[in-house]
Amino acid sequence: MKSTLTLSGLAALLLTTGLAFAGPGAPGHHDKEAAYGQPGDPKKAARVVPITMKETDDGKMVYFPDKVEVRQGEQIKFVLKNNGKVDHEFVLDTVESNAKHKIEMQKNPDMEHDDPNARRLAVSKGGEMVWQFTKPGTFEFACLIPGHYESGMHGTVVVK
Repeated sequence: MKSTLTLSGLAALLLTTGLAFAGPGAPGHHDKEAAYGQPGDPKKAARVVPITMKETDDGKMVYFPDKVEVRQGEQIKFVLKNNGKVDHEFVLDTVESNAKHKIEMQKNPDMEHDDPNARRLAVSKGGEMVWQFTKPGTFEFACLIPGHYESGMHGTVVVK
């Protein structure tokens, strides 16, 4: 009986500890609205914002455009295109969360993303992300592949 209670207590502790550290990709992470909004509904109207990813001749890695302004409640369909010579990604989040995720990417550069707020694109590939910005603020989109952020690959979304 005592070992059953101890095992149950240990399981509960591990479960709650794991949930406390849950981040992007963790089960349930995007079940609730995040500070920067929520996944949009592809069946509803959205403003299309094309985003191109590439490297420049002077070695920088960039998004074009690198700043997007939206209205609170607006749904945006990001149409992503990697025109670069290496893989890139588009991770939409808060600056603080992207900084934490960047550290994890340094430990595991081939990390796969299946989060609604992240897309990784191979060379010459495209993708889409539909996002609804429900709260005002300044948020970030970034490529967190090691070295890319430092080479300039980040931008802002300003929600008014």
